[in-house]
Parts: sequence; structure tokens; C-alpha cells
Amino acid sequence: MEEFRYPIGTFAHEGSISDQELQLWMQDIETAPSRLRAAVAGLTETQLDTPYRPGGWTVRQVVHHIADSHINSYTRFRLALTEDEPTIRPYYEERWSELEDAKTAPVELSLMLLEALHGRWMLLLRSLNREMLSRSFIHPESGSKRLDWNVGNYAWHGNHHIAHITSLRKRMGW
Repeated sequence: MEEFRYPIGTFAHEGSISDQELQLWMQDIETAPSRLRAAVAGLTETQLDTPYRPGGWTVRQVVHHIADSHINSYTRFRLALTEDEPTIRPYYEERWSELEDAKTAPVELSLMLLEALHGRWMLLLRSLNREMLSRSFIHPESGSKRLDWNVGNYAWHGNHHIAHITSLRKRMGW
């Protein structure tokens, strides 16, 4: 069951972050919208409403969750760059996934949103130097988070959820 929940494992990074790691993570963020679009291409409404694991979100909810989460992350980056280690406001992702739009809206809406958001996010990320990337925000549940670490965390986040969809497709023969 754990392989369904974390098909690529969990994100963990200790120590300093190399320029090469940052570049790879930024590439993952940049390409996530197109890879997500490819992951859901050709799925029927019934397939989109299939949970990726027993007790898990549907494919549709996963797509909308990625958009919700990445909007929050982009905002956190902007807050950390313009305020002195701000305390961010977490959100209840499980509750957001139960809202009607997350359960029923066409995935195309979140795919288009992600394409625009990631385009804007990449403009911001490419403009940041090491000093800016060392800025941080405080998450009330997990403490201080540096922006360079958060680049990796969100590269993983997109890959993690795309793998939920692609591994489901493989298991189901879609």
C-alpha cells in the first residue's frame, strides 16, 4: 500500500544544495504541467474519477490538488522574498479536495492554471540568486523552510502526484 501512496518515495534533503540540484529541480517544476497533461491525456470521466489508491483521491482531485498546492507554494515564495521570514498560513488540503470544484471540475481548468502559474513561477525562480534562495518562511507545523529547499520539495511534489496517475494507469492498463 505504501508504494501506491509514495510511488517515488518521500522528499528528504539534508545539507547544502548544489547548483546542479537546483537546476534539476527547476527543470522538474518547469516541465510538471506538460508531464501532468500527458499523464491524464485520453482518460475518460470515469477514469478521472478513479482513486489512485484505495481510500485515496481520484485522479481529478489529484490534478486539482497540484494546482491548489502550487499556488500556495508560489505565494509562499513571494512572501519570503518580500517579508522577513514570514509565518505562512497552512491550509487543509484534505478539506480542499472535498470541495465541489475539486471533485467535479474539468481537469483542463487546473492544467491551464498550472501552465500559467509555472510559467510565472519559473520567471521568478530564474531571477533569484543564492542569497534570495536562502531566504525562508516559517511553516507553523514544520518550522523554518528555506526557498532553495522548497524548490526541491515542490519538484518532488509534482513528480510524486504525476507518479500517482502514471502508476495507476499502468496498473489498470489504461
